[in-house]
Amino acid sequence: PTKYAIPGGNVSLQISNLPKNHKSLIWFYTTDQKIVEWESGDPKYFDTKFKDRATLDLNSGTLHIRKVQKEDSSTYLLRVQKDTEDEDEWKIPLVVLDPVPKPVIEVNKIKEENSCHLFLSCVIQGQLVNYTWYWESGSFSKQLQNSVLEEVYTPQNYSKSYTCQVSNPVSSQNSTINFTSFCVQ
Repeated sequence: PTKYAIPGGNVSLQISNLPKNHKSLIWFYTTDQKIVEWESGDPKYFDTKFKDRATLDLNSGTLHIRKVQKEDSSTYLLRVQKDTEDEDEWKIPLVVLDPVPKPVIEVNKIKEENSCHLFLSCVIQGQLVNYTWYWESGSFSKQLQNSVLEEVYTPQNYSKSYTCQVSNPVSSQNSTINFTSFCVQ
């Protein structure tokens, strides 16, 4: 499964079960760039951008990286050699994402005699963003997974507030708009 982190945060890349009979471990940032290698004694850290930020836990094989940056996003590779000379490999994708900003809701409405056409838009810049709208309709709470909400209301069934929630795998934010009366903000 993909690991997610925020720039400046710390992350631990791990596998669930390191073979007991391992005799060497190598972590790669790309298929040909080694971060750290261990065969016996102390781990050897290579002269990469991770040199002062990465620590290998010899018991679990976990690679701890401090102060991750967006450029650290990659598919990391752990290669383990067992004392039987067999090799195992694990790939762990890491994606470093900014937290989502607070969304701004844009409102367009067309009021007619007995109806109100609402077009609410909630869009932010960012990767892997999910949008969810929440509002009341009559006695029901509703939600919609979309960046745009379009509804037609009558004076009897309008909602007093609409909330747009934006989220990505590392954070979540929301904004709410309120209506004081039918089709009036």
